[in-house]
Order: sequence, then structure tokens, then C-alpha cells
Amino acid sequence: MTVATSQKLPLDWTVIIYMATIHLVAMLAFFPGNFSWGAIGITLFIYWITGGLGITLGLHRLVTHRSFQAPKWLEYLLVFCGTLACQGGPIQWVGLHRIHHKFSDTETDPHDSNLGFWWSHLGWMLHKIPADKEVPRYTQDIKDDPFYQFCQKYMILIQLVLGLGLYAIGGWSWVIWGIFVRLVMVFHFTWFVNSATHKFGYQTHESNDHSRNCWWVALLTFGEGWHNNHHAYQYSARHGLDWWEIDITWMTIRFLQILGLATNVKLAPIVEK
Repeated sequence: MTVATSQKLPLDWTVIIYMATIHLVAMLAFFPGNFSWGAIGITLFIYWITGGLGITLGLHRLVTHRSFQAPKWLEYLLVFCGTLACQGGPIQWVGLHRIHHKFSDTETDPHDSNLGFWWSHLGWMLHKIPADKEVPRYTQDIKDDPFYQFCQKYMILIQLVLGLGLYAIGGWSWVIWGIFVRLVMVFHFTWFVNSATHKFGYQTHESNDHSRNCWWVALLTFGEGWHNNHHAYQYSARHGLDWWEIDITWMTIRFLQILGLATNVKLAPIVEK
């Protein structure tokens, strides 16, 4: 794979305009008349659906790492929720994350933290990085799946349908908050896993990179902030390994396990009974 040794890569103006538009429209939330408690409530609810169930549970722990198995209908539902987070289509998301783990904090890592907080948080997405071309190699299990291809191709259209539904129910304030403010939240909270948890916190395990356990990122991302634990035991469905490391997503997996919807759940040796 070709590696990027610096941030001097061609800018991706499509992504730049996309990100700028979402952030600018989100600022309308602070204009008079655009605030309502209903809009706040729906924003938090959809954040949990898209960030918690979609990104963290679905695209990350289920699909990227296969830390547990689930019925195909449930996998597709979680992938759909992850698509609503608008962080790129699911095939791209999974592929880039697998590349990150294989080359964590090296020149080949898409968001190598050695290049600074800004780069690992957001900067890498604003450039045409070599890793984009490698995604098919790392997604052999999903890249030909028709449902994944549908979500990959129609990510924006799916978001538009959600926006129309919110407008029909709550008007423009629900659209501004439930789409744009929520996307800014899920963007930056997820990106903190790439940036903050490679800079702030503590290391419990040897992971051969800069990954750290950061409590406040875990709070924002339903347990993803226990990042050093995760990098040490990438296959583990549970990231919060000590009793004080609260992992909401692990609790969700346990609930699914009780219902018989999560099977072959993989755990790090230190939490196995």
C-alpha cells in the first residue's frame, strides 16, 4: 500500500463542501425560533440510534471486528442506522477502520495520530488519502452484498428521507436539530475516538500504538473511549474491562445475548468467566 508521509495530499473538495455545509446549517439552531425541547429530544434519540446502535454497535463491534454474531436482519438494521450517521457509506467506514487497526499510528494509518490532533480528528478526511483505494481489499466479506451497496450508494438520499419525515412531524426546527446538529454531534464524538483517545487518558495494556482509555470519550460514545483496551483485544465485544469502565454498548450486547440475538460473543481473556 502506498503510504502518506505528510498532510500534503490533494484536497477532497467534495468532502470539504459536505462537511462545511453540515456545520454551517447546524449553526441555525441558535437562531430565534429554531429551539424547542421536542427538537432537543428527537436529536438525542436519533443520536443514540445512529451513533450508539449504528456506528458503535453495528458498524464497529459487529461488522468491522465481528466480535459477535447476529441474525442477518439485525445486522442490516444496525448497518442502516449506521448509514444514517452519514460518515461515509458502510463499506467505506468498515474498510478504513480495518486499515486503521492493521497499521495503527504508522504512516499507513488513515488517521495516524503522529501527525497531530487535527489530522487524526478531521484533517485526514479532507484529503484524498491512499487508503481509500485499499478499501475493497479489506471488505471482501461485505463489498458485494446488495444491502451494503445500497446503503453505500444512497447514503445522502436515505438522510433526505429522514429529513422529510422530521419536517412533517416537527417542522424546520426538527430538521435543523435532528439532522444537522445531530450529525455534528455524531461526527465529532466519533472522531474523538481517533484523536482524543490517542492523546488523553491511560494505558492498561500493551497495544503497540498510542491508544488510551479516556473516560469522557467513553461517555460520549457509548463505551468506545476505552480505546487502549480495544486495541489490545480488538476482537472483544466488551471494551470496558474494569468495573469502573462503563460500556453501554457492551450492556446492549449482553441484552441481545439474553434475547438470543447475539451469539458467539468474543471476550478478552481477562473478562472471560
